[in-house]
Amino acid sequence: MNLAVSPRYEWKTIPWREIERMVFKLQKRIYRAKIRGNVKAVHRLQRLLVNSWSTKCLAVRRVTQDNQGKRTAGIDGVKSLTPPQRLALTGTLTLSQKAQPTRRVWIPKPGTDEKRPLGIPTMQNRAEQALLKLALEPEWEAVFEPNSYGFRPGRSCHDAIEAIFIGICHKGKFVLDGDIAKCFDRINHEALLAKLHTIPTFRRAIMAWLKAGVMEGTDLFPTIEGTPQGGVISPLLANIALHGLEATITSAFPRWSPTDGKELWTPKVVRYADDFVVMHQDRRVVEQAKQVASEWLQGMGLELKPSKTRIVHTLREQNEEAPGFDFLGFQIRQYPVGKTHSGKQVRRKDGQVKLLGFKTLITPSKTARQRHEAALKEIAHHCQAAPQAALIGRLNPVIRGWSNYYSTVVANRAFVTEDRHVFFTLRNWAKRRHRNKPMDWIVKKYWRLETGQWTFATKDGVTLYRHYQTPIRRHVKIRGTKSPYDGDWSYWGARLSRHPEIPKRVVFLLKRQGAKCAWCGLHFKPEDHWEVDHILPIARGGRDDHGNKQLLHPHCHDKKTAGDSSSPGAL
Repeated sequence: MNLAVSPRYEWKTIPWREIERMVFKLQKRIYRAKIRGNVKAVHRLQRLLVNSWSTKCLAVRRVTQDNQGKRTAGIDGVKSLTPPQRLALTGTLTLSQKAQPTRRVWIPKPGTDEKRPLGIPTMQNRAEQALLKLALEPEWEAVFEPNSYGFRPGRSCHDAIEAIFIGICHKGKFVLDGDIAKCFDRINHEALLAKLHTIPTFRRAIMAWLKAGVMEGTDLFPTIEGTPQGGVISPLLANIALHGLEATITSAFPRWSPTDGKELWTPKVVRYADDFVVMHQDRRVVEQAKQVASEWLQGMGLELKPSKTRIVHTLREQNEEAPGFDFLGFQIRQYPVGKTHSGKQVRRKDGQVKLLGFKTLITPSKTARQRHEAALKEIAHHCQAAPQAALIGRLNPVIRGWSNYYSTVVANRAFVTEDRHVFFTLRNWAKRRHRNKPMDWIVKKYWRLETGQWTFATKDGVTLYRHYQTPIRRHVKIRGTKSPYDGDWSYWGARLSRHPEIPKRVVFLLKRQGAKCAWCGLHFKPEDHWEVDHILPIARGGRDDHGNKQLLHPHCHDKKTAGDSSSPGAL
């Protein structure tokens, strides 16, 4: 099918299924060519990809329909494009050497009084960045380090936590808990472009975005360093800038002893975006690794943040500092065991069984729990005059999301504690509504006795979800160099259905649909968004149960909701 001529289509009649397949085939070829080391083939295929009308359609759809920030405007005020406007943007989309400044937006940083600066590009620049990302990401996914987990398709913070657990579960170790100061804002442009080593057209477009400046109100500020947070391609550029940190640290230490030829312990590095840890049983090795990391970061215009960078031990107290450390909202620590518990047993190479004498526990961090409790209190405060059902409707998604995030670690005790905190928060909420009523009357009005337990619920059955209802399931870490661009859909489909942050109702639909969209029939990719749709709308008599639900891409959902009569495609 010839898809190169756009006037023959309206936006809703574009054959998206064929477009998705054509674009992915080219991306897969780029990925495989990079693995083979064929740079000429990579650049040739990338040029073909960015000049394709199909790829331009896909880039526009991602920023105008699929992206969660699709209704956020840049400095030109353009947002929420209509289908004719999307088609017009597709026809004019090209990688330009000029870019408009980004719009400055400040958002709060969790747990601090600081604010994080975002730079929102215009819709035109966002589509251009999405177009270039479609070409660059397969190339770099083929070479990114195996223990890099942040802002990469198919990888999550749970993979990083599991990698840390594997690195320390058999031996107590010293850990360098490193944080890069203002990573996105200080990346050296020249060093980044040199590392990209891409074709001139791509280089000039990226340089234009980096140097475009930022508008705050009516003031224009130049950007001489950094990549703006909020851009479509910024996370990929940040990962490219930090690529090589793991290899530099591990290669600085010999794997084999120069004296007796024995194999040595090499430091283990795990990185999630601008946070990373280095683990080793010798403190001197960790201190040297810190120096190596600092020198390497200087080459990219970056440095470690002293207030958030420290060396700790996972089992023993160091310099009056408690053992363990926090990473991505988890507390990672080892505890010595007593006489009745000998700890985990491990089998050594010589066949002997060794008792470790400690246990490794990963739990929700104290800071994360405090933030969660504060968020629940804030919801209760804002819903003081709202009906009970409305309060439950606001609380349930927050409780489910937080519980799912920590459902892969030792969180049962934390869940029970958080449920107790929720009870006292709701009791105070009810007391403020009925200041002159006794507690017995308040309990009977807002709590129901179900299966031997008092549950915060309405008379018509709207029930508050409890943290402890979330089952604990161990997360399976992604295989080292796996990437969605390898085309192993069975592997990625199975991982999607086991992801801890995906709700049960979505998992059920994913399994029933074979991890495919019920409308277009294409596999859900790890970076895709999806929406739950009622097959027969409730307004037309449909039921709100699993039999009447399906998972769709956001753009497919838009198409179905608009009443498009075209065939949805076979599953």
